[in-house]
Amino acid sequence: MKFKIISYDTVNNTNETAIDLIKRNKFENGFVYALSQKKGKGQYGKKWISKKGNLFGSIFFHLKKNYPSVEEFSLINPILNINVVSNYCGKKNTFFKAPNDIYINKKKICGILQEVIIKGSKKYLIVGIGINILSNPKITNYPSTNIYKETKKKPRLLKIIKQIIAKYEQFFYNLDVYKFSNFKLKSEKLSLN
Repeated sequence: MKFKIISYDTVNNTNETAIDLIKRNKFENGFVYALSQKKGKGQYGKKWISKKGNLFGSIFFHLKKNYPSVEEFSLINPILNINVVSNYCGKKNTFFKAPNDIYINKKKICGILQEVIIKGSKKYLIVGIGINILSNPKITNYPSTNIYKETKKKPRLLKIIKQIIAKYEQFFYNLDVYKFSNFKLKSEKLSLN
């Protein structure tokens, strides 16, 4: 499976944009991103603060019968994205915090939001991915950080997007050898206590 990149200057949020593209029969799969997001969404309807220079994107695809379940993807998605974030921040510092967050040095750097829609007889998974690249919000409930603060590197947005897409394309290419137990084990090893 190949993912086409669809870019916008500003959207309400990338998950809504992906859902709209699916409903209007524009794409069966792709990666939507925007430079600015007006109404970013987090888990349980929480607001995702979307500062320019950070990544707000949604990868989406038709869930075929031979694909893992939505529940399995709730572990697969963080693991695929941890692989990308750890390229910049180091594997030793990168952890998964259930249900959908990635932490660097015990500070949140990435959130993931899954949504499912059904169009006709097809089910689609939309995976919203927010990564703090150049800045991070100040949250009272937990510490947060960004790639630049942790590494003094400013990775290009498009480069990170292409790395995320490559991880998903590789995952689907190797679907015939997929085992959920491997992802479960990885998530346990990377789990933030």
